[in-house]
Amino acid sequence: MKQYRSLAEIQTDLQSHAISVKQLVEAYLQRVEEKKHLNAFLEVFASEALENAEQIDAKLAENKAGGLAGMVIGLKDNICYKGHKVSASSKILEGFESLYSATVVERLLAEDAIIIGRLNCDEFAMGSSNENSAFGNVLNPLNEKKVPGGSSGGSATAVAAGLCLATLGSDTGGSIRQPASFCGLVGLKPTYGRVSRYGLIAYASSFDQIGTFTHTIEDASLLLEIMAGKDEYDSTLSSEEVPKYSKALSFSKKTNIAYYKSYVEHEGLDPEIKKRFFEIIEKLKQQGHSVTEHDFPFLDYLVPAYYVLTTAEASSNLARYDGIHYGYRSNNATDLNTTYTKSRSEGFGPEVKRRIMLGTYVLSAGYYDAYYTQAQKVRRILRDKTNEVLSTNDFILLPTTPHTAFDIGQQVADPIKMYLEDIYTVQANLTGLPAISLPLGKHSNNMPFGLQLMGKSFCETEMFSFAKNLINL
Repeated sequence: MKQYRSLAEIQTDLQSHAISVKQLVEAYLQRVEEKKHLNAFLEVFASEALENAEQIDAKLAENKAGGLAGMVIGLKDNICYKGHKVSASSKILEGFESLYSATVVERLLAEDAIIIGRLNCDEFAMGSSNENSAFGNVLNPLNEKKVPGGSSGGSATAVAAGLCLATLGSDTGGSIRQPASFCGLVGLKPTYGRVSRYGLIAYASSFDQIGTFTHTIEDASLLLEIMAGKDEYDSTLSSEEVPKYSKALSFSKKTNIAYYKSYVEHEGLDPEIKKRFFEIIEKLKQQGHSVTEHDFPFLDYLVPAYYVLTTAEASSNLARYDGIHYGYRSNNATDLNTTYTKSRSEGFGPEVKRRIMLGTYVLSAGYYDAYYTQAQKVRRILRDKTNEVLSTNDFILLPTTPHTAFDIGQQVADPIKMYLEDIYTVQANLTGLPAISLPLGKHSNNMPFGLQLMGKSFCETEMFSFAKNLINL
């Protein structure tokens, strides 16, 4: 069976009876088995997926199927699905089965999407290479010696390797957009508050956002259209009406685009990515769009502010994993104190422990004002300055990553170097703005890379339509 790259292709073949949903699922399951060495899936819901496929085939025969009939999708292992295991790729949640489904899962299932399995990720979504999982590395299917990016590495690999059509990930500081860049995919982080976080295992609650990996803008826009919207279980969610994103993808007007000189002149940016960036700018100018250079003297503050704030929130969020309520409990514990200390010490991996300790430190007495309070002030300045640029421009164009996918093991020993992988992506999370990584480049090393579009708050409609124009350049 051919490898499909869009839901439209699949639904065309379903309508012509060239395939059935069951045959489609069988083909994906076969490919998952063939590519299991990539370590993308932690668990495959084979029998359940086939059973659901038969039900959807019956609905199609009666013209009663939902809008996502034929969409086979994988879930990052930090998104809850009732009656299924969820572990955030951590030993601390060993054996835990979710008692409820995330809002996004319920909305996808209601439109007849088929969930094929749960996907490997960096433990508790902490990492930029998918080397921090308790269940081993995920390989980049385009070059198996390379990382797929993180933390949603399994989600990116699954789509890039053709193991399913689309996947959900979470983006706290670039965890969708960075692996999308490394694997040649469309990676979407919506506006904070656009998609319910109910059922997403929290890392940093004021940053986390569920998003998608797809091959096309059309599929990304349709998935957001279905997942977004008011939810009584998430008090941070906007009640703003959800537009029909997938029906508004034409773009004809001339627009204003900004870019930051400090970003593209940064010494860490690969020269080939820089060259491609300016090629895109020239093509946009030829189309009649206005592209202007802006100063943004805060690049060096983005990553430090991000890691102070996210580790503080992680320290608080992960306090619940204590060896008593659920999940892993150490066999070496002898009393209440050792139950806590040994269960957490043995259950969490090195990177999670590092971030919990850093977060606890910046929240501690004597350091709270010096670090946490200051980082919150920086966050406000970053938001105000970004919105100031967007007040006279429709979008900000920037690189997604400073380079293409790096070798497995190359950076894992240097946490600071790994943290700097997020240099171009954390701005969208610090400011809560929507951003999308588009596969717009191919390096001489034969690996893809993305460029990133950041838009105004809750302006995904315009971002999708302009991204569709951009991806065709």
